[in-house]
Amino acid sequence: MPFECERSKKIPDIITIKPRVFEDERGWFMETFSAEDFSDFGIPTHFPQDNHSRSLAKNVIRGLHYQNNPRAQGKLVRCIVGEIKDVVVDIRKKSPTYGQWEMVYLSAKDKHILWVPVGFAHGFCTLTEISEVVYKTTNEYSPEHDRAILWNDPKLSIPWNIKNPYLSPKDANAPLLEEADNNFIWDNLCE
Repeated sequence: MPFECERSKKIPDIITIKPRVFEDERGWFMETFSAEDFSDFGIPTHFPQDNHSRSLAKNVIRGLHYQNNPRAQGKLVRCIVGEIKDVVVDIRKKSPTYGQWEMVYLSAKDKHILWVPVGFAHGFCTLTEISEVVYKTTNEYSPEHDRAILWNDPKLSIPWNIKNPYLSPKDANAPLLEEADNNFIWDNLCE
């Protein structure tokens, strides 16, 4: 199998995927997606939309974003240029890990892939002058379902370690988790 799957110890729904990289004097090659392998990890294999983000400075924060049902999105995230600090927050009401987050470093160097399931808010902070992030989504973008949570919500206490990040107006004015419009309810029968 060309991938190694590592589940978060804190929130097992979050998965870091480590591809096998084949290097020689010409450079390197790796698979970035395999429906069969990813399905074995419990990750959906239908991704109708791909996104590509380029940030031109350190300390750009994008997120924390999600889409409500029925247009909720799972995301398969990779950093292909530079390095990012990626944060995933459980926003499934009644979940035993509701409001908890996981932080994963992704970089062009390590080539890891992060699975962000439906029911989680997602955001990242750039750690290099130029960063590019690509991600597949399980649903297409829907402006009427698009939501955000404030990146520095004090109850989340995410250690971004940045005082003055570059933010979009949407992210700078997002609500706190407890005030956010969120229709995800955890159902332990789905485990």
